[in-house]
Amino acid sequence: MIKSISLQNFKCWEHIDDLQFAQLTGFFGTNSSGKTSLLEFLLLLKQTVQSADRKQVLNFGSERDYVELGSYDDMVFNHEYDRSFSFQIELQNDSKFEIKDTTSKANVILTSNEITFSCKISRAKAKRLYVNELSYNVENLRFNMRKQEKDRYNYRISSETTDKTKNPIKLIRTSGRPWDLPEPIKYYGFPDQVRTYYQNAGFFFDLQLIFEKAFSNIYYLGPLRDYPKRQYTWTGSEPYDMGRRGENFVDAILAARENGDKIPTERFQPNLSLEEYIALLLKNMGLIHSFSIEEIASNSNLYRVWVKKNVDSSKVLLTDVGFGVSQVLPVIALCYYVPKKSTIIIEQPEIHLHPKIQAALADVFIDAINKRDIQIILESHSEHLLRRLQLRIAEEKLKSKEVSLYFADNINESSRLTHLDIDLFGNINNWPKDFFGDEFSDILAMNEMIIKRKRSKK
Repeated sequence: MIKSISLQNFKCWEHIDDLQFAQLTGFFGTNSSGKTSLLEFLLLLKQTVQSADRKQVLNFGSERDYVELGSYDDMVFNHEYDRSFSFQIELQNDSKFEIKDTTSKANVILTSNEITFSCKISRAKAKRLYVNELSYNVENLRFNMRKQEKDRYNYRISSETTDKTKNPIKLIRTSGRPWDLPEPIKYYGFPDQVRTYYQNAGFFFDLQLIFEKAFSNIYYLGPLRDYPKRQYTWTGSEPYDMGRRGENFVDAILAARENGDKIPTERFQPNLSLEEYIALLLKNMGLIHSFSIEEIASNSNLYRVWVKKNVDSSKVLLTDVGFGVSQVLPVIALCYYVPKKSTIIIEQPEIHLHPKIQAALADVFIDAINKRDIQIILESHSEHLLRRLQLRIAEEKLKSKEVSLYFADNINESSRLTHLDIDLFGNINNWPKDFFGDEFSDILAMNEMIIKRKRSKK
């Protein structure tokens, strides 16, 4: 789970200090205010972790990746390539981990479930990126890898403490002539030579593994979902997620069916398959009455998605009902398909949905958080979704500490975030000006025009 981030010089964000996340974190705001850039930052880190190129500091992506950011010059704030890009991210592990020192009798140095990683990256004149410094913080201990001033390809490692009453871990160097270490692996990894240079630095790679696992546990669904099809092919694959455009949602549902995965329902009620639970949620939302995926013929590997609009209507294909159904299906499926305690990032989950369904989608997110202990990070323009979240806080069905909402806008050349102060009754105490447009002014102007036209007729 992501607890907080700070960053400098990323796209339209000159700096963000201590952006706090919760189990449900939402970004609202005007167009081109930087909301999507915040999600792109996390996806940039994720796709770099998954990249096969160990020497590529940042994987800016291609059309096959989660995001395509071009180059460092395109990504850095104001396109000023001489600026350094830096960030800090605080992660909470779902279970405690131990840091062990192989040379210590006590062996276990500390036990924690939180880790903070920070990094500073610069661009050389030859356009090659290099890491100035990376560090892992666990409680009061900090482990750094810094570039030496004389040569950007040579690095040194150090152990420090943020608590002056305690001593840092003494790194024991293997006997022999001292030598500098090569550059890090990507932006976060220690080079393999660390294992032979130090006798007791094996836990460095444990920290690195925790970081990698955290980002492998992030799942993403983009704002532009695929059009529905009249039939789908499934050959038994088990997809990682729904795909950027939700193109894998049928494969995912069928894979969950094959695996026998079940989702708990109300007390004393039977557990349901992913397919059955999605059908139940769609019915509760008032979107359709029933939903099913059926094979066209035995062993054909061809499937059709059938829906019934209401109890008395005939079954029709997904392509023959409102477009919104096909757009919301991957959103719901993703929430219940990914492993428990995952983090999912969704852009504009409300797209093509009626306002009533947008509000009901908030209840789906709350249910997924409670049942599966997942973290949801979303970017939205939906006032109706926000209002439903406020209502559920007032009803005490959602705790205010479980929600962290932000409004993004532009100030001069840089974007700015305002954390929305939500009280125990769901009220937003610092409602930004023109949050969802200026509805009151439109109503006032309309009434003034009505009066003016009536007077002109008299």
